[in-house]
Amino acid sequence: MRLKTSLLKEPKHKELASCVGWTTADELYSCSEDHQILKWNLLNNETSLVIRLPEDIYPIELHWFPKTIGGKKQVQAEIFVLTSTDGKFHLVSKMGRIEKSVEAHKGAVLAGKWNYDGTALVTAGEDGKIKIWSKSGMQRSTLANEGSPVYSVAWSPDSDRILYTSGRQLVVKPLQPSAKVTQWKAHDGIILKVDWNSVSDLILSGGEDCKFKVWDSFGRLLHSSACHDYPVTSLSWAPDGEVFAMGSFNTLRLCDKTGWSYALEKPNTGSVLSLAWSADGTQLAGACGNGHVIFAHVVEQHWEWKNFVITLTKRRSMEVKNVLNDAVDILEFRDRIIKVSLAYDHLVVATSLQCYVYNSRNWNTPLIFDLKEGTVSLILQAEKYILLVDGSGLYTFSYDGRLISSPKFPGMRADLLNAQSVSLSNDTVAIRDQNEEKVILFFDIMSGKSVGDGKPVTHKLEVVEIALDQCGPSSERKIAFIDKNRDLYLTSVRHLRKEPKVCKIGSMVHSMAWNDSANILCGIQDHQFTVWYDPGVVFTDKELLSKILYIKDGSEFSRAPHILSYVGTKVTLRQGDGSLVYSSVPAYPAILHEYSAAARWEDALHLCRFAKDRCLWACLAGMAMANRELSTAEMAYAALGELPRVQYINFIREQPSRESSLAHMLMFSGQIQEAESTLLQAGLIYQAIQMNIDLFYWERALELAVKHKTHVDTVLAYREKFLQKFGRKETNKRFLQYSEGVEVDWEKIQAKIEMELCKEREKAANNPVRSSVAARR
Repeated sequence: MRLKTSLLKEPKHKELASCVGWTTADELYSCSEDHQILKWNLLNNETSLVIRLPEDIYPIELHWFPKTIGGKKQVQAEIFVLTSTDGKFHLVSKMGRIEKSVEAHKGAVLAGKWNYDGTALVTAGEDGKIKIWSKSGMQRSTLANEGSPVYSVAWSPDSDRILYTSGRQLVVKPLQPSAKVTQWKAHDGIILKVDWNSVSDLILSGGEDCKFKVWDSFGRLLHSSACHDYPVTSLSWAPDGEVFAMGSFNTLRLCDKTGWSYALEKPNTGSVLSLAWSADGTQLAGACGNGHVIFAHVVEQHWEWKNFVITLTKRRSMEVKNVLNDAVDILEFRDRIIKVSLAYDHLVVATSLQCYVYNSRNWNTPLIFDLKEGTVSLILQAEKYILLVDGSGLYTFSYDGRLISSPKFPGMRADLLNAQSVSLSNDTVAIRDQNEEKVILFFDIMSGKSVGDGKPVTHKLEVVEIALDQCGPSSERKIAFIDKNRDLYLTSVRHLRKEPKVCKIGSMVHSMAWNDSANILCGIQDHQFTVWYDPGVVFTDKELLSKILYIKDGSEFSRAPHILSYVGTKVTLRQGDGSLVYSSVPAYPAILHEYSAAARWEDALHLCRFAKDRCLWACLAGMAMANRELSTAEMAYAALGELPRVQYINFIREQPSRESSLAHMLMFSGQIQEAESTLLQAGLIYQAIQMNIDLFYWERALELAVKHKTHVDTVLAYREKFLQKFGRKETNKRFLQYSEGVEVDWEKIQAKIEMELCKEREKAANNPVRSSVAARR
């Protein structure tokens, strides 16, 4: 990826250009100390004068009123705020009329920014004050009063905190007066510029110490650049938060969000004093110290999938190379390319007006459909569907261009959605709630409505990343998510119970990805590369979880690797220095998943015997138990040397009825309440009581016996036997109460139990619906 820059031979401004701002993807406004505001049209390369400012107004910063608010287009007249050296800020219309001038600070107004929903404006001045204003220019409050000039400010993504500079310090101050202020020393020189991205929630700062730094919203340093030759005079995040631009004297740099540099340009511009990205994130403009306005386009982005490498060569063309036969195709587009995704045999390209869908078997005839809005910020692909996110919402399409649904929820802000907070599978869209980051919402792809009873998953901590698995039926869909503590959890999407079972499967996980063709999960876990061959085993037998891990030492990766994709047996990782590395995963687990999905258990056994790998046997044991294939599970557990489990499987197979077998399989998986419910619904009261006795749930066993007026003596007999074995006396009041009026006779109890089991066998024999377990008995 690099920047393709363009400069006019002669600058249009006669003095220093101080600020720039985009109105549309092809129209830019620039201000200069020559008192002119110019409009630049990139379609016809024309520049026109909008207004000549009064001689006493020297502009410093320009910021346009937000065009979309809460996913809806703003209908208010297009205006921008212009700060100046005379201590005022000015509200200026698109036509160039100064609607209002407001006395704001003593000395120059160094910064002015609208918040994301357009309800407030913040200004910072040479007098060290930070003030909040209404959108009509009425002062609401003085947020802070520093002793030195405040050179730059930025709003938090939720518009309830302000980030500002204070000498060498960065300060994050909430709008609520009593809330805690975060402050830290960020640079060794005065900080000149800050920016806070609304999607990634990351902070940028640059200063007179000639460095730029990347921080998280808690003030933790994520990256510090090398020392440049000159102070950092401008910084700006791209709208999607994936890259940012940095400007200095005769310097323009494009960097990844982790801080490493994609490209460095050395144009003859003087200091780049202001940078602004277009709304679609494909173009960059800078205001330069010598009066120039520099334009830059992002080109030479690369996408890889299996044997295809795709390169963005120009703004409207791409090159597709098949590395197997060196075949090259050139794809030309009518409009500027904004977003691209390559996966599942399809290339999806969003331009400013249309979406193109190419099949990898035919690059000549794409399927084309129109887009409602040209600023597509995210494309996700699953095997059958595409998800597009733009400024107004998110939409699922089939690969033939048919709109399937448009999921919505209260308070949704589509402009904040990214690949970590949205996930797509063949039947489900998962979204982390932006208003409550502990909540994950699930939507059915076909209807766009909430899945099942509409109850989301609510975690105890904020969720930072989510990912749906890609294979299997919708009833078995699972989602993996990482919380703020970097713990990795797994839960079911379509759960039968009131509260979904959420199981922790890893800790210190920094990045994860599901395989595209099997439900295998990989992740970077505490400086190790870890693969969970069958993470779903945690719901079947938790003890197997540690046995299905493939761990590779992370020493071969440099600092902070991030997983980009997991296709086939190849995992692609981006290292902390920006380089791409690849790691391979053994192919056998994916084949085992394929055999399990097709119920080819004999083939699965042959594979495990051939590979002689304990991880595979553990995977097979979990898969077989999940599918209630007890014979295969018995062999797999035997190969692992798990004799108690082999014995329990034999006990399950000896059960007199299908319901009893099912209940004990649920017990095997730790689902005790479900097991008891299964028995009670089938009318097997004795089996439910005996299950609680076996688990030493004495009070529950007595409760069931009393409620159903049967086997009270059985519970008391087993309780007495248990206490005698440990040499203890009865202290439970309920058991003392019932033991006084009930006689314990073991012969009667045994006869009653045998009679119950005979009834159950007869009922099972007369039942035409026989489970595979009962049929094999």
